[in-house]
Amino acid sequence: MIGCLCIHGFTGAPSEIEPLAQYLQENTNWSLVIPTLPGHGETLDLKGVQYNQWIEHAENELKLLLAKCDTVYVIGFSMGGLIASYLAVHYPIKKLVLLSAAAYYVNPRQLRVDIGEMVRDAFKGKLFENELYNRYKRKLKETPIAATLQFRKLVASTRPLLSEVRIPTLIAQGESDGIVPPRAAEYLYHHIGTVNKKILYLKDAKHLICHSHERDQLFFQVLHFLHGKRDDK
Repeated sequence: MIGCLCIHGFTGAPSEIEPLAQYLQENTNWSLVIPTLPGHGETLDLKGVQYNQWIEHAENELKLLLAKCDTVYVIGFSMGGLIASYLAVHYPIKKLVLLSAAAYYVNPRQLRVDIGEMVRDAFKGKLFENELYNRYKRKLKETPIAATLQFRKLVASTRPLLSEVRIPTLIAQGESDGIVPPRAAEYLYHHIGTVNKKILYLKDAKHLICHSHERDQLFFQVLHFLHGKRDDK
């Protein structure tokens, strides 16, 4: 049996990665798990939550999968990509997929473009129709500064482990991502220790890559990568 653990991002929820999980569910007979990290979900409650709790929660879900599955893959989105990389170093995972993984955070150039679009929509009286505004306004209001510091601690503690990742890895990155800059994908590619690694760039995709217009291409490539027979030695 094959299992696949999918990990969402900071201040996020399983909905960030569910379109991909649904695609995999429809095209495989795998056991898919998309946990909600402590303090996360459709209602945020991040006050007092430590970054190690996010890692431990993902670890516990992974252990359950490993106990019942012969083969386990891990997919991580944004902050979930750093957690997934940590798991890949410490557990017998077969393959790793990193989606918009937050090795770096905030792309000033693209963020200016996105803010410009929001301003134009605001002048037109269409701000509440702007997808980016609607997705992130709640997060900005409900995210304590302390939680953001915990996120940064998680990034700082997991990035040094990238060189110890020895399993096949697919890195997917939107070139129009205003949150995680494309250079993050280059950083991951050059620092991950495996020789079996690949970057997939999606030209128009923003941060929520699983909800982008290019998601069909992304989902096909992820499934093709995970179905491949080549193993990293």
